Amino acid sequence: MLIDNAKALVEHHDAVTREVSFNARLHTFARYWGFTPRACAPYRARTKGKDERGVGYIKKNAIAGRRFESWAEFEAHLDRWTREVADQREHGTTGVKPAERFADEAKALRPLAGRAPFGQLRDLVRKVQADCAIDLDTNSYSVPWHLIGESVQVVVLAGRVIIRHAGQVIANHPQCRGRRQRIVDRAHFVGVTGFDGPVRKEAIEAAPAALLRPLAEYEAVVGGGW
Repeated sequence: MLIDNAKALVEHHDAVTREVSFNARLHTFARYWGFTPRACAPYRARTKGKDERGVGYIKKNAIAGRRFESWAEFEAHLDRWTREVADQREHGTTGVKPAERFADEAKALRPLAGRAPFGQLRDLVRKVQADCAIDLDTNSYSVPWHLIGESVQVVVLAGRVIIRHAGQVIANHPQCRGRRQRIVDRAHFVGVTGFDGPVRKEAIEAAPAALLRPLAEYEAVVGGGW
């Protein structure tokens, strides 16, 4: 998707190298809906196309010289004008009616498949703790052990907790609805020396019986009192 270099979308765009840094929220939005953002070339108005000129066309053709009694009447007029006028004219650049052009493009569109609105998504940043996990809503979710100390992106949506590092998904857990729980994927501990299953507390060995003698016995041997 080609976009303008709006500050809300593009953090930096080098005019010479064409290196682009997009806003992290835009990256998340693009991944969620499955598209790749591209930024217009800086100071090259021609790369924008004619999207902005459409505003002037609407003002002059659809609105100028008309009065509307209500907002609802205005919206109904624009809806009818779009279907019967704007979409049926031959476009000056493409030479094709917008309605016909969209009919061809619609074949490439993908259904939303009942996906939840993007607004329901939580996009967070967490630091991986020493126990190979990130904290979220009092619960902890495991990540690969070698990322201890690293900052990761945490996306919460539709009952899943998806954790990314450097753009790659490194953990995908079911969201825990309880509190103070630990959600662990054992694969995240593969490669840790001595790990061959669930982490277990080692039993504390009891001191040898010889070291548990009453102090009176030592007093009798060395003399004196304690």
